[in-house]
Amino acid sequence: MGPLAGAMRGACWAVPVCLLGTASSGAQEIIELPAQDRWLEPDFEEVYRIGSLSGEDWEQFGSVYEVAFDGAGQLYVLDSQATMITVVGPDGEFRRTLGGPGEGPGEFRRALALAVLRDGRVVVGDAGLFVYHLFDASGEFERRVRWAIEGERPILRAIIPDPGGEAVFSAVGAGFRSMSYKGDTRPHTSRPVERIDLTGEVVTRDTVVEGWLPEGGESLYTGLPQVKAFGSRMLWGVLPGGSVAFSDSTAYAIRIARPDEGVWRILRRPLRPVPVTGPMIRAEKDRLRKRSEGLSPAIRRFENERIDTLPFSDEVAILRALRTGWDGEIWVQRHGEEPIDDSGPIDVLTMDGRYLGSYRAGAVDMPAAFGPDGLAAFIETDELDVRTVVVRRLSAR
Repeated sequence: MGPLAGAMRGACWAVPVCLLGTASSGAQEIIELPAQDRWLEPDFEEVYRIGSLSGEDWEQFGSVYEVAFDGAGQLYVLDSQATMITVVGPDGEFRRTLGGPGEGPGEFRRALALAVLRDGRVVVGDAGLFVYHLFDASGEFERRVRWAIEGERPILRAIIPDPGGEAVFSAVGAGFRSMSYKGDTRPHTSRPVERIDLTGEVVTRDTVVEGWLPEGGESLYTGLPQVKAFGSRMLWGVLPGGSVAFSDSTAYAIRIARPDEGVWRILRRPLRPVPVTGPMIRAEKDRLRKRSEGLSPAIRRFENERIDTLPFSDEVAILRALRTGWDGEIWVQRHGEEPIDDSGPIDVLTMDGRYLGSYRAGAVDMPAAFGPDGLAAFIETDELDVRTVVVRRLSAR
């Protein structure tokens, strides 16, 4: 149990859950969480920060793309510009680097995904070579696992390690794991979360759950159906034991699913999505057109045509981000005062159905990664667009 959840275990406002019923398809527990916010103070202890133009050579990152912790509290920083991973010890000291540009063993062409298993083994998704690179806990390259699915070109991003090891999880609609490349469109009809087994020479995939895909679908290609503005996103994370927590609708509902079992618990807050109005649509289209003003005339004309036909959801999706903590806490971020604002309050829940409280909008950013013993990594960008990784410890209360 994490520091925050553990400290609030006996608190009087750790709201009791209420079992409303079960689905006829089998043990689907629905837990209603309170509607009223209970505010938390983000008094986190800063442990260290890395990333500076005037710092050590090893911390002058080109572009911090992803970060992750292992079970020993070491931090792994994927620099997509340098095509390299930097490993930092629990006190912020340099340990080693992994990878580098190239096509040889242990080298990356286009590293876009990082997952670190709790024992320190590392998985890197390479969107240039269409492989997963595997490294052992000491940083030595072990092998590659190929993506060899007929009719798909992998993008290999947005992966989360399986707490049991030997696999990662990925989701269509949350970073777009793959797409068709043989000339047909074949749009996805759902947003599957999959467990990708890495024990062989070629990946094998098992679907954990099929997330809901709104009418219109999702596509990376212009000309195909687009994601509806203000609509639901596929938000997800992996919990201890290998369950998946995800949100796929405009409502406040966190579904928890197990491999081979499907959804077995739903956490809900009685917060209603805001209807999308004509003024909202006009304001969003004006904002997008203004953003395209610096583009070339040809690209701007193309972008304005896209904006003119942009589909909109009937409701503004409540949830905008979801992360799962090391010990099973679920952090979910709501939208802010405006429909386009992704930086609203952040709620902290537990997988067993308790609401621990919320951080006010702007009080704290969503962590980029969680680690053991309350560690959390945040990626900050300064006025020179230099990215710094700040590691803090979530305080026990």
